Amino acid sequence: MTRIYDAAVLGAGLAGSSLAKSLADKGWDTLLVDRQLFPRHKVCGEFLSPESQSTLQSFGLHEAIASLEPRRISLARLIFENGSEVELPLPGEAMGLSRYSLDAALHRTAQQAGASLQTGTTVKDVRRAGYGFSVMTKQGGQRCSVGARIVIAAWGSNGHAGLPGYRREDPAKPSFMGVKTHFSGIVMEPVIELYFFRGGYMGLCPVEGGLVNASALLRRDAFVNAGQTVLSIIQAAARRNPMLNRKLAQAAMVKGTQAAVAPVQLNRKLLAWDGLPLLGDSATMIPPLCGDGMSMALRSSAICAPLADRCLRGELSHAEWEQTYTQAVRKEFKGPLQWGRLLQGLLSLSNTESWLPHAARLAPGLAQQLVQATRLKPYSC
Repeated sequence: MTRIYDAAVLGAGLAGSSLAKSLADKGWDTLLVDRQLFPRHKVCGEFLSPESQSTLQSFGLHEAIASLEPRRISLARLIFENGSEVELPLPGEAMGLSRYSLDAALHRTAQQAGASLQTGTTVKDVRRAGYGFSVMTKQGGQRCSVGARIVIAAWGSNGHAGLPGYRREDPAKPSFMGVKTHFSGIVMEPVIELYFFRGGYMGLCPVEGGLVNASALLRRDAFVNAGQTVLSIIQAAARRNPMLNRKLAQAAMVKGTQAAVAPVQLNRKLLAWDGLPLLGDSATMIPPLCGDGMSMALRSSAICAPLADRCLRGELSHAEWEQTYTQAVRKEFKGPLQWGRLLQGLLSLSNTESWLPHAARLAPGLAQQLVQATRLKPYSC
């Protein structure tokens, strides 16, 4: 007999895990599913922006995150090929924390709240059923069907072909890839550093345990001869910015922390609902340069959670949920996405390093306002 949950959350990243915890906290029988095994390293800036703090508080997650001893960050520094720099104070305290630790902590809190977690489980199909939805999964060659009154998709930017939220890569647009690794042996201030070079940029973010996360967004056509390993690609990128190359010269790569992803789809249109509510990167991707992606993932979950609760209580139909959620997501994210893409475009121009540092020194307030426009507003329940 098929087990029927109140809610099935498909994707156990930031958005999915926080939503599963929220629903379980309210007493709903919740299933959290992910195709990956955890804990794991993934391509991510590992930067929890100041804007994420209020959302973490609303989920009751702040103490769990603080116990992981994240690094505190108060400044962003942009460093160009010619050695020029721009410093931007952050609007509050940010945190550097590995996804390896963060995802594991979120899973623990979701399970402690009562949610069931299935990892290494691929969703093959989602269909309407009389009680709500039928979800077909596959784990280790074994197929299984579970039921759920509601289903939420939080399975990331590339999605699953044939399932809600999937969008095929546009071959007419530049194709990007993301790579990451942790380094030891780098002494860093409470600063996130962004190094720019031809074909992309790399961020260095201090994380727990005295390590530094190096994550890069690169044009694939600019690194076709960089080799096949994450280390060779990162080394090839570092050679394009002398200051970055010197920074990494004495660093030691931490074994087992490497990850890569391609394609990375920038400028995807916002899509909040596709038969199911879409959370986090499933709905859209804020340009990684803005450093607010994790905050936006958490925020989409915070918007969705009370609506899912009301739907389960019979106070809101699926149609009303779709309309309310779509409107709220567009209102919250439209401005930051537009300004974020503008900033991403400006910083990718070939002559940026010749004028941006001077402009920032002449009008520091304007530079700060531009960055602030890419950020979410503090969350209030």
